[in-house]
Amino acid sequence: MFRSLKIKEPNIEIMTTKTNSTTVENHDSMFDAVIARLDVAAKIYGLSDDVTTILRNPQKQVKVSLPVMMDDGKLQVFEGFRTVHSTVLGPSKGGIRYAMDVCDDEVKALSAWMTFKCAVANLPYGGAKGGIKCDPRKMSIGELERLTKAYTVALADVFGPTTDIPAPDMGTSGREMAWLVEAYNKVHRGNFPGVTTGKPVGLGGSLGRDAATGRGVMVATLAALKKMNLNAKDVTCAVQGFGNVGSHAARLLHEQGIKICAIGDHTATIWNENGIDIKAALNYVKENGNVLKGFTGGDEIKAAELLTANVDVLVPAALQNVITEEIAHHIKAKLIIEGANGPTTPEADAILQDKKVIVVPDILANGGGVTVSYFEWVQNNAGYYWPEDEVNAKHDASMNLAFESVWNNGQQYKTTMRIGAYITALKKVELGIKARGNF
Repeated sequence: MFRSLKIKEPNIEIMTTKTNSTTVENHDSMFDAVIARLDVAAKIYGLSDDVTTILRNPQKQVKVSLPVMMDDGKLQVFEGFRTVHSTVLGPSKGGIRYAMDVCDDEVKALSAWMTFKCAVANLPYGGAKGGIKCDPRKMSIGELERLTKAYTVALADVFGPTTDIPAPDMGTSGREMAWLVEAYNKVHRGNFPGVTTGKPVGLGGSLGRDAATGRGVMVATLAALKKMNLNAKDVTCAVQGFGNVGSHAARLLHEQGIKICAIGDHTATIWNENGIDIKAALNYVKENGNVLKGFTGGDEIKAAELLTANVDVLVPAALQNVITEEIAHHIKAKLIIEGANGPTTPEADAILQDKKVIVVPDILANGGGVTVSYFEWVQNNAGYYWPEDEVNAKHDASMNLAFESVWNNGQQYKTTMRIGAYITALKKVELGIKARGNF
């Protein structure tokens, strides 16, 4: 049933593939991959060169050095980044990640994705992203608190509830957001809960936020299955990634009657053709250090085999660039729902299109998180907080509306859902740019 695959390393040379009579250039850079999709969508839609040029260039890029006293009494200097891609439609919005591979290119790419994601979700936000080059797993709580507050103080003139609103991302959580609010409040001598989202409930956080991205994946999956005339109870699925997004997505899809045959994280990948007991998997992870290694609810397989498993739906909800040109040739799923940011390379897109695989792109599929982040911000501004069922109902309605817009643009312009999503975003951003004017 499975075959072992050697995952191809990214090609440093520029490659070209045809997509609906347009040429996509593929580079070794994440930001170049974003621009490749932007350029294709701009050409199909007929976006003006002026607007395209603006969107190819981030509005603001900040790099800071953060001296932090470590527990051993030694000083260590960390690199911090924040890129504001656009504020055309409103204050910029985007997470902060802590990881050793954080760099200018990654942050710039993710900030652009946030611009398009917020526009697709019809939110009054632009896009931003931030990060610190560090390994949070090797740092104490005290070190992480000092690092987070140093980063906040360094960017206190960039962040703001009406200017740039961060959120948790890889390696961060509500804990870091609470520290950020505390540091920001001290700098600006006030109480500004809306300066960030993803805060703990009780400190201005919203009910329903933790599961929101995974819930968005579920809603997008059901909407796509309806377009494909498939019943959820007859569908099998594989979910790559079992962190916040993947675990909630697997749980919610399972609750809808979809059989989850494969799950995986960085420690283990599990296959069970009869369906995995997702509740048991969640309990195991909770009790065993948040890892799947050792879970006995199926057979352990190679990580790459999950991507090419014989299932109807594939949910990549872990890292970027996992569906490569080589992997794409062996994909068996009829539907891919991108829970992660940038899991599919541009060259793989063309192959999947030729195979008639429907790909619900990241800027639509994982937009549930930023949608509920927006709801949190609204609740902070109003000083009134909604019950979880109200948050979920508003989330589902927003995601379904976004899905229909993207689907309809894809059909109208005879292109993929990915390019349809970019066109959906470009229409809104173009209107904002033209209405505001330039100087």
